[in-house]
Amino acid sequence: MAEHPAYPVGLRLTGRRVVVLGGGQVAQRRLPALIAAGADIFLVSPEVTPSVEAMADAGEITWHQRPYQEGDLADAWYALIATGDTEANTRASAEAERNRVWCVRSDDADEATAWTPATGHSEGVTVAVLTTDARGRDPRHTAAIRDAVVEGLRDGTLVAPHHRTRTPGVALVGGGPGDPDLITVRGRRLLAEADVVIADRLGPRDLLAELPPHVEVIDAAKIPYGRFMAQEAINNALIEHAKQGKSVVRLKGGDPYVFGRGMEELQALAEVGIPCTVVPGISSSISVPSAAGIPVTHRGVAHEFTVVSGHVAPDDERSLVDWPSLARLTGTLVILMGVDKIGKIAETLVAHGKPADTPVALVQEGTTAAQRRVDATLATVAETVRTEDVKPPAVIVIGEVVKVGPTVGAPRK
Repeated sequence: MAEHPAYPVGLRLTGRRVVVLGGGQVAQRRLPALIAAGADIFLVSPEVTPSVEAMADAGEITWHQRPYQEGDLADAWYALIATGDTEANTRASAEAERNRVWCVRSDDADEATAWTPATGHSEGVTVAVLTTDARGRDPRHTAAIRDAVVEGLRDGTLVAPHHRTRTPGVALVGGGPGDPDLITVRGRRLLAEADVVIADRLGPRDLLAELPPHVEVIDAAKIPYGRFMAQEAINNALIEHAKQGKSVVRLKGGDPYVFGRGMEELQALAEVGIPCTVVPGISSSISVPSAAGIPVTHRGVAHEFTVVSGHVAPDDERSLVDWPSLARLTGTLVILMGVDKIGKIAETLVAHGKPADTPVALVQEGTTAAQRRVDATLATVAETVRTEDVKPPAVIVIGEVVKVGPTVGAPRK
């Protein structure tokens, strides 16, 4: 048998009996996939791991708390033999052979009639990698190949073109705080499949260079009609390209719904019946402080954090922020888009009771190679911004958590 390669096949196990002998680590790793396949799982083992016991308690498997007995493989379609008793494994394997039940044996692959491939999943596709013969079986090599293929499909570096007609539409993709490695797996995959990308200035720009030549990249900052009409123009561009049957990605910085006007774009698309997928992104309000060594919460220091927009000053009639209430909070205050208004913000917080010596950190170009951190207090932050020439984009963190890190002002690594 070792002279011939294994024949790969996908088993449809929904509602069909699968017998698992043994309740240890091997069973624990294999059971989730069998459960996901809809198999009727009959597990036999005197003892099981806590995770396997939880599966039984949840009704996902049927556990018979005893050793293997002759006849356990009756009516089975597939069997996984993974006990610590070699003699029992041999007897069970023989029963499987007599009953023509395909059988995986964890302790002796040469005596098995089936092998479990290294599997992975990516958006409706299962990747299964199988060693061609028993003589050269190398599970680590097989797993490494599996991981490389799945990672490539997920992050878009391995592009498999769709040959069936794709449903046109728009994906609002949160690109994260700037570092291209911090976009989500799904976001990167959709980006790799796009026909048109409408990108924000604060999105992960490095990813645009990886797009195929046929992809049209539109800079949202340069869409015409002026500042006041910019959002309406972006909405129109999304609608126009989607109506042409194209797959459109709206690549945004951070998360689409955290000061990203994502809902406005979704509503505009919904009004004309264009399907839209929203892919959450890592918000700069949490990730940028983290990259600069600042936890937004810390035991015994801050039990909450509040994220607000600083794009309008506290005394501006358009402001929706309750600054007096924020001044009374003891937790962390994170301000986005507030560099040019920080002087007025600090003044207002102090006027409503926040101590003037409250620590402040400004993290410019967070998570990118240009990241830098500047520290101050509420009393000094306005002058510090001027003298240190702090420019947007920068995340401002106010609170005692600024002093928690081991090295204040540590450079990005």
